[in-house]
Amino acid sequence: MIDKIKKIIPNRLKHQIRLMLHKGDKYICPFCKYSSKDLSISGIDIPVLKEKHVIGGGIRFAGCYNCGSSDRERLIDIYLQEKIRIFDSGKNKSILHIAPEKHLSKKIFDFGFSKYICGDLFTEGYHYPAHVQNINVLNIPFDDNTFDLIICNHVLEHIPTDLAAMKELQRVLKIEGQAILQVPISKNSAQTFEDLSVTEPKQREIVFGQFDHIRIYGQDYVNRLEESGFKVTRINISNEYMKYGLNIDEDIFICKK
Repeated sequence: MIDKIKKIIPNRLKHQIRLMLHKGDKYICPFCKYSSKDLSISGIDIPVLKEKHVIGGGIRFAGCYNCGSSDRERLIDIYLQEKIRIFDSGKNKSILHIAPEKHLSKKIFDFGFSKYICGDLFTEGYHYPAHVQNINVLNIPFDDNTFDLIICNHVLEHIPTDLAAMKELQRVLKIEGQAILQVPISKNSAQTFEDLSVTEPKQREIVFGQFDHIRIYGQDYVNRLEESGFKVTRINISNEYMKYGLNIDEDIFICKK
């Protein structure tokens, strides 16, 4: 009977009921401003993600019930807004955003920075907003020292030649700029694990935690970034901004020339 009732309730009404049930004052979403007592379940339950304690992967309470923003998207937004205050220091900035997240990208786009380039490697079956260009991170079509800020959030784990991608991002970053390069990273693995011989999607899901991932980064991730020419600062701001529902284990990797 309950299932039958659920089927006849319009989705919009279901959403409104969900918001009423989860309303509270423990968390607030920086994008839609919805206040909640808890967060929705995000991620997928794959054993290797739990075994290696992969931060930014696996089942966790991370989603906004209203707009669906994730913990890792909110983390970058809070860093930009509260730590480097890009929305308070004028619009004369050039920004490159690889594989842009929906809510963060809209916020940056709507602000009207002088140059905001969104790029993704277009894949059949996916739909991309009009402002997103078809860009391969291994061959970024811009000159050296072009961008004040680069955002590349959970992309490098998909790329076989990740060091080449890091070097390309370093190339287009300005001398005084910074790149935020986030990846899912194992909390209990010292070394990055990759095996390029694993090519089948189902096998990759078992080995790496997602069908299109080709590695699980370990705590040597900073070394890989430094090998590519970056100077890296690793910080954690989650305890300062717990009301935004950030992942307490997720560090931010700030990369400069």
